[in-house]
Amino acid sequence: METYVALLHSIVLSPGKRVVMADLKAMAEGLGFRNARTLVATGNLVFDGEAAPLAEIEARLETGFRARFGKHVDIIARTAEGWKRLAAGNPFPEGNGADVVVRAMRAPLDGKALARLESNATPGIRLALSHGDLWIDFAAKPSETKLLAHLTTKKLGIGTLRNANTVNGLCALLAR
Repeated sequence: METYVALLHSIVLSPGKRVVMADLKAMAEGLGFRNARTLVATGNLVFDGEAAPLAEIEARLETGFRARFGKHVDIIARTAEGWKRLAAGNPFPEGNGADVVVRAMRAPLDGKALARLESNATPGIRLALSHGDLWIDFAAKPSETKLLAHLTTKKLGIGTLRNANTVNGLCALLAR
């Protein structure tokens, strides 16, 4: 038995309609996963299941999501240990937990991607790679930076953003 963390890239189904977390838990349990639980209403899921490659877990969840909600959503999965390693890899632990974010990646980013992003970052924004995931300390008002336009799936590959508060909250949820 393995515990997993899954992050949905988007929970918006259509204008004005979002995935309800109780429905997300029910979807996971309908796929045979157990002890499904969520953190905040932004598509963060923790559950137990038989050990399997992450790509298989992601594919099962994405297929189940499309069947249940009628829309494809990219889903990033990590084992509990992988998630704890991601959290421990935060290079900006002294930053404000709402302003420090990670772009958890399906395929690891490399130094070239980091260099491109650094060239587009506003002064004061710090960026770092940790195990292929991109950490950013926006140092205030992340929504007001031009860097967000460079954090897309088209430019970086499949991934999704979570702030450090959510990262740490998911670590706490793993203990339940």
